[in-house]
Parts: sequence; structure tokens; C-alpha cells
Amino acid sequence: MKSLFDQPDRTSLLQRLDKLQADTPRQWGKMNAAQMVTHCARALETGTGDRPMKQKLIGKILMPFFRKSILGEKPFSRNGPTDPSFIVADDREFFTERQKLVDLIAKFVQRGPDAAGKETHAFFGSMTGQEWGETMYKHIDHHLQQFGL
Repeated sequence: MKSLFDQPDRTSLLQRLDKLQADTPRQWGKMNAAQMVTHCARALETGTGDRPMKQKLIGKILMPFFRKSILGEKPFSRNGPTDPSFIVADDREFFTERQKLVDLIAKFVQRGPDAAGKETHAFFGSMTGQEWGETMYKHIDHHLQQFGL
């Protein structure tokens, strides 16, 4: 499975992110490009330790049943639920937000899988560093596909 910790996967993802523009039309969903990169950055901040989270009750209840299907190869579904703290409804400056995401990806990778494995995901709870790398890749990939990239 692809991971932010794998250099070729990360390079490919960053090249796609570089192609994204402020006016790139979405294929589904409500966010514009600037809101989407802000959303992805907020989620990645949990893996860098910049946005510490506790696992939500719903995650504690549901994750034992869905862990393998959600954290596995299967793509995320369109218009799925998101943590309210990751929702971005206001206007954002696209280039600033995109660079913030790029910088967070670098920070996440520099900290490494061991550090990521010590963070708690709001829904998934405890994850290994490898699961963090794969899940964050999968999340950003999902949203780039939302914009046709």
C-alpha cells in the first residue's frame, strides 16, 4: 500500500499537489481547492503532533468492526463523514495553504513512523507509524482525486 513514508509515493503525490490550482474544479463535494488543502493539513497535523486528538466515542465503538476495511487498500468513499474540527467552510488563500500542506508532509516524514505511531487519530485511535503513513497518503490522494488529479 502507498505511504507518505515511501519516497516515490510521496514524490508522485507532491507532483499532483503542485498541479492543483485555486480554480481547479471539484468533481464532487463542497470544498474548493483552498479549503481542501487546509482540510488535509488539519488532518495531517494530528500525525505530526501539532493537533493532539483523543479518539472519539464513535471511533472506539465502530473501529473494531471496520478497522481493516478503512485502513486497507479500499479507497475512501465520496462525501464521507469528517471530524468537525477538520471542516473548512471559510475562504482561504490557496498558495499559502498548499505550501502549509507541503511543509507538513515534510515534517511528518522527517519525524518518521515511530513518532507518528505515538499520535492518536480522532476516529481510528491508536495506529502504527506505517498505518499513519498509509492513511495520510490515502486521505490526500482521495482529495486530489476529488479535483481530478
